[in-house]
Amino acid sequence: MPYTRLFYHLIWATKNRLPLISPDIEPDLWHYLRRKAGELECKVLAVNGWHDHVHLVMEIPPKHSVAEVVKRLKGASSHEFPDLYWQRGYGVLTVSERNLGAALEYVNRQKEHHIQQTTHPKLECYEDSQGGGTIMVREETIAYDDNSECLFSLPSPGTG
Repeated sequence: MPYTRLFYHLIWATKNRLPLISPDIEPDLWHYLRRKAGELECKVLAVNGWHDHVHLVMEIPPKHSVAEVVKRLKGASSHEFPDLYWQRGYGVLTVSERNLGAALEYVNRQKEHHIQQTTHPKLECYEDSQGGGTIMVREETIAYDDNSECLFSLPSPGTG
């Protein structure tokens, strides 16, 4: 079996960016995502989010595509939580071992970042497919303290 260390930062949003992730369901949703990822032989290192989106830092074995893992996590969670709907698309960034600690800290402090408006634009991005196929964000050289502009935009509420 090959030795791999493949870390990903995944982001996806609720349908129309509606605030569907309430404090009531959040602990169960995070637990469920961890469990489903484990069933796919993936390891969630951090999961958190805001009212309208989810962040995960996870290891995905090379035998699984990122697209398939996201599809399975989104599909299973919306089935398990009937009032939870996900928008099409997602963002994914590769994370080096050197930046893993910063990625984990960023995800674990999501609420603080949103309340204090200290979110990193590139780390809050995903591209909505709008029928054109999912576009994955892959920024290998991203620094978790870089404040440059986001290359992709989040759809405004009510679109897609």
